[in-house]
Amino acid sequence: MRDQSSPIGSVDRFRTTRWSMVLLSAQSHAPGYKEALGELCSLYWYPLYGFVRQRGHSPEDACDLTQGFFLHLLEHRALTRLDRQKGKFRSFLLASLQKYLSNEARRAHRFKRGGQAEFVCLDLESAEDRYRMERVETLTPEKVFDARWAMALLAEAMDRLNREYVDQGKKNTFEALKDFLDPLNGKELPPYDQVAGQLDVSVAAVKMQIHRLRKQYTALVREQISRTVSDPGDVGAETHELCEALVAAEGRVMT
Repeated sequence: MRDQSSPIGSVDRFRTTRWSMVLLSAQSHAPGYKEALGELCSLYWYPLYGFVRQRGHSPEDACDLTQGFFLHLLEHRALTRLDRQKGKFRSFLLASLQKYLSNEARRAHRFKRGGQAEFVCLDLESAEDRYRMERVETLTPEKVFDARWAMALLAEAMDRLNREYVDQGKKNTFEALKDFLDPLNGKELPPYDQVAGQLDVSVAAVKMQIHRLRKQYTALVREQISRTVSDPGDVGAETHELCEALVAAEGRVMT
């Protein structure tokens, strides 16, 4: 049996998550590690960036610090020192980021933009537009981070579902029905008969397709969440926490 007290044992505890494997492969410079880490950053860098911005850093410094944080994870093999009692990747990343920011403040050191270590292009202009549109002053940075993390999960699940429908030649169906999936959709939904006419099917068929689409979406969201916890039994609790964060944000966090 593998020694769970060893660094490898600690990493193995996260074997159900692709994120831990991305970091582990990057630490060993396995083939394709830059692309894999780039995927991780493209999905989850904004919640981290937004948290840094709320700590009072400028857009440029926040971008630098976010890049530097991911590089710090690799250079210092942070994943091998995970607390075995903390099985949520979201909590691990936020706690690691907070410690990293404290250390950076003490050293007054900043990661330099454009250096050879930069591995992913962060869309700073788009992120700032999104950040300025969010009105979350009444929430703690930690609660906003959770809401942004939840939005990233929902966006990825929606994107995967979209790709599945496109691959099946059902792009028009997805476009007609996707508004029925958004739990934060504040706009009025189209009537069933209008959608039925658009798709040239019966109202009963539209209702059945919406029901099927919602089930697929829910399954994909739970799959995304399951990849960020070490114990499958934690999916329900993590889902509840993220839903609470979204409710608290009241739609003020952008996708």
